[in-house]
Amino acid sequence: MSQSWSAPLAPAPVHATVAVPGSKSITNRALVLAALSRRPSTVTGALRSRDADLMIAALVALGVPVDSDGTTVRTGAHTALTGPALVDCGLAGTVMRFVPPVAVLAEGRVDFDGDPRARERPMGTVLDALRALGADVDGAGLPFAIRGRGHLPGGAVTIDASASSQFVSGLLLSGAAYDDGLTVHHDGEPVPSLPHIDMTVEMLRTAGVSVDDSEPNTWRVEPGPIAPVDWVVEPDLSNATPFLAAAAVTGGEVTVPGWPARTTQPGDEIRQILKLMGAEVDLTDGRLTVRGPGRLGGVDIDLHDVGELTPTVAALAALADGPSRLRGIAHLRGHETDRLAALVAEVNGLGGDAEETEDGLLIRPRPLRAGRWHAYADHRMATAGAIVGLVVDGVTVDDITTTAKTMPDFPAMWSAMLDGGRG
Repeated sequence: MSQSWSAPLAPAPVHATVAVPGSKSITNRALVLAALSRRPSTVTGALRSRDADLMIAALVALGVPVDSDGTTVRTGAHTALTGPALVDCGLAGTVMRFVPPVAVLAEGRVDFDGDPRARERPMGTVLDALRALGADVDGAGLPFAIRGRGHLPGGAVTIDASASSQFVSGLLLSGAAYDDGLTVHHDGEPVPSLPHIDMTVEMLRTAGVSVDDSEPNTWRVEPGPIAPVDWVVEPDLSNATPFLAAAAVTGGEVTVPGWPARTTQPGDEIRQILKLMGAEVDLTDGRLTVRGPGRLGGVDIDLHDVGELTPTVAALAALADGPSRLRGIAHLRGHETDRLAALVAEVNGLGGDAEETEDGLLIRPRPLRAGRWHAYADHRMATAGAIVGLVVDGVTVDDITTTAKTMPDFPAMWSAMLDGGRG
């Protein structure tokens, strides 16, 4: 059920320490690898949100024993994946793209469906690839069905992953469990969000899987066992960005503890973006601190590899002193919503000046006014509205509940930050 939310105005520069929950991207990859290992594994510090809970439910539906205690999730030993099963993808790209390559290994029929908007998201790339590898797939997008035979021949497949890096990651995660392993070759425009594929490759190697990514646009996964791993999940750096942005737009200071010195998470790029816009950024002893400038500058930047940061950066740009051009993000038209059109509509709806370009956005700052900011069932659109609301009185986000996709407690965390919260 949607819930309208009056975005609180910051009465003074924000000063707070904000601990963010675990990474969705790492959590859901770890859960898939734990299930495929077929031996007991533990995921500590897991994100517990709608996306992660949908992943857990999908694996349970396939016969994987799962026990959870807060942010600790344990998968039990099992001999095989089984159907029949029904997988609810919600609006989770990681579920709709990562679970079908797992489901082909089950015995029996597995049906997939999701939220209405999920039915509009591209799925043909993954499903056609599975067909080419020997799977029995009925459908080209949600809803669709897979008739598993307990194994998949595997082999080599060429895909166009220019719409989403998840197409590559989803196939790679299960590749070692296929009879002949898996080789994925990308043929098309550059793959967006390449750091997410790097994350997948690194986690596969941690689980003892041999992956060769030495050739550009080609990934080879050797067949073999997937080792059980006790995964420890990093904080979600992309979910940290709205809180860091709060420091930038209010001239305050926000610290996020637990920030890794080395990571494959694309959200780490926010450090460089905030520096370019004039903020002071310091990472010391695992604590990232951002101090906002007196005047926030515009930026001309290519966000192709870190497109998930676009709503946060667009909110910053709408509040900056100079124009910004955000490039390399045409693929965002196929995310939870058409994020480019949505951002233009919402910034302009508050009196701003934003326009779409062929591959991104051009934002020219103007004084913004009170009004309704629509979330479009997109968690990052909702948090972008919260950022704007810090300095523009009277902004209302039409559906704050959509933040539960990755941050179930976002409204409370936002209020605690404004109260100078710590922890």
